[in-house]
Amino acid sequence: MHNHPEPAGGWRSASSRRLLAISLGITATVMVVQVVGAILSGSLALIADAAHMFTDAAGLVIALFAAVVAARPATDRRTYGYQRAEVFGALANGVILIVLAAWVGIEAVSRLIAPAEVEVAGGVMLVVAVIGLVANGAAMWLLSVAQKTNLNIRGAYLEVLGDLLGSIAVIIAAVVILVTGWAPADALASLAIAAMIVPRAVTLLREVASVLSEAAPRGMEVRDIRAHILGTPGVVDVHDVHVWQLTRGAPVFSAHVVVSSDVITAGRSDAVLRDLQGCLSEHFDVAHSTFQVEGAGHIEHDAHA
Repeated sequence: MHNHPEPAGGWRSASSRRLLAISLGITATVMVVQVVGAILSGSLALIADAAHMFTDAAGLVIALFAAVVAARPATDRRTYGYQRAEVFGALANGVILIVLAAWVGIEAVSRLIAPAEVEVAGGVMLVVAVIGLVANGAAMWLLSVAQKTNLNIRGAYLEVLGDLLGSIAVIIAAVVILVTGWAPADALASLAIAAMIVPRAVTLLREVASVLSEAAPRGMEVRDIRAHILGTPGVVDVHDVHVWQLTRGAPVFSAHVVVSSDVITAGRSDAVLRDLQGCLSEHFDVAHSTFQVEGAGHIEHDAHA
C-alpha cells in the first residue's frame, strides 16, 4: 500500500457532488441577499442579478442531481453507466441561461425606452454587489480545478463566472449612480448582464452538442491516433476508427486492427492488444478503448461483404 499526499488544491480537489453542494449553498445565500437588496434599493440590475442567481441555483441543483445519477454503476441495460446524465444536466443549464438572457435583455431595454419613476439607492446596491462579488469569487475558486475535466462542473463554473461579471457590472452602475445620480446606469448594467450570459450559454450548448453528436473530442486528431496505431509492431492496417466521449474528459475509442500473419501464427495478438491500449492511454489519455484484431484475410472478407 502507498500513502498518497492530498492533491494540490485542498478543498478544490473534493468530489464533484461536494463542490456542487458548496457552490449551491453560496449561490442560494447570495441570491437571498440580492433579492432583499433589490427590494430595498429599487435596482433593476440587482433584480436581474438575483434572477440570474436563482437560475444558477436551479442549475446547480440539476448539476448536483446529475452528478449523483452519474455515479451509479453500469448495468446490463446501461452498459456505460450514467455518465451522460452530466451532459443532460449541462444541456438544461444552457437552455435556462438562454431564457434568462432574453428576459433580462427585454426588461432592460423597456426600462431604457420608458424609464420608470423609481429612485435607485446606490449605496445599498453597491454593498449588495460587493457581497456578491466576494461570494462568486470564492465559488469560482472552488470549482476552478474540477471544471477542467467535468462538463457538468464546467457548466456550474461558467454560471458562477457570469455571476461574478454581473456583480462587477452592478458595482460600476452603483458607483455611477452614487457619483452622478444617473439612474439609467442601472438598466444598462442589466443589459450588460444579459449580454454576458449569451456567449457562455452558447459555448456550453455547443460542447453539449459535440458530445451528444458523438464528435471526436476537441484537440484529439484521428489521423494522429491512426499514425500511432500503424507504428505499433505487428500492425499493418487500421480501419473503422471511431472516437467519441461519454462526457467531458471521458473519451472512448474503437477500431479494427489488421495484424501481420506472423502475429497470428505466433499467438502474439494479446501482446499487440496490450501495446495498442497502452499507447492510447499514454499518448491520448483514452482509458476505454476497444480493438478488433484481424488477419489480412479477414479484411478482404469485410471488403467483399
